[in-house]
Amino acid sequence: MAAPGSLGVYKVVFAALGVFMVGTLLYTCVTDGSPFRLELLTPWMVATLIDFYVNVIAISTWVIYKEVNWINSVFWVVLLFCFGSAATCAYVVVKLCEITTSGTSQDPLDLLFLRQGNLSQRKSSFIFVGRIMFSILGAFIAAVVIYTVITDGLPFRKDLLTPWMAATLVDFYINVFAISVWVAHKESSWISTFIWICLLICFGSITTCGYIVIQLFQVSYEDPIYYVLLNYHNKKI
Repeated sequence: MAAPGSLGVYKVVFAALGVFMVGTLLYTCVTDGSPFRLELLTPWMVATLIDFYVNVIAISTWVIYKEVNWINSVFWVVLLFCFGSAATCAYVVVKLCEITTSGTSQDPLDLLFLRQGNLSQRKSSFIFVGRIMFSILGAFIAAVVIYTVITDGLPFRKDLLTPWMAATLVDFYINVFAISVWVAHKESSWISTFIWICLLICFGSITTCGYIVIQLFQVSYEDPIYYVLLNYHNKKI
């Protein structure tokens, strides 16, 4: 369970990551020019961008679930797709600032992940659609990675690490960090938390999709969708 004081730490961490990402984008634009150039679209850059945007879809799904107002949902989803992890960090900081812990014994991070308004809404159809959508996305990104390895070789080559590839990886892993916060909050064992975060770091959105699908299959169609987000057990080894 997250202590109320830890919310301040999360605010500082996500604010710092958001500022760092904006600085990275500005620096790369100044030193390497616009990212909208065809010569930047190497096979591994394309695969990395697909990997990145699958994670953005996962985060956007949470934003759509959390927001009561569809205008707000569309606004933030557009920002996520345009500005990546900078928008992720901004959204998390805004929602953390809206949390008030006085008078409630509920875990503050539960309040971050929960939607506003009536928690009983959005049940079976969202669970069913989520299972199919993230299964397809996971299989798709796995196929993209395998195809790129076969046609272009392994990604661990110095020539691939262009300035915009480096910026994209920073962007990618800030989103991975955000997803890892959810995983760490949800898992009841520090061992399983460590394993899942290592898989997220190594396999990116393939792991994200796999984890989400597993969580969706652990709830029934009668359960409210927020069961996917929360874990009420204390962490233990």
